[in-house]
Amino acid sequence: MYVCICKAVTDTDIRGAVEDGTTSMRGLRDRLGCSGQCGKCARQVRQLRDQTLNENSAQG
Repeated sequence: MYVCICKAVTDTDIRGAVEDGTTSMRGLRDRLGCSGQCGKCARQVRQLRDQTLNENSAQG
């Protein structure tokens, strides 16, 4: 699903970046471009980041 329409960033892109170690919002913006143009996706990007981090920490 597209999260950032401005830069065509999907939830899979965000989860992959977090799993690869990009865990800050600034890092995600620099790497993927999300939340850097209009900012409307920032809340959802943050939620996906936090969810992915929580899932990864629960696994091991």
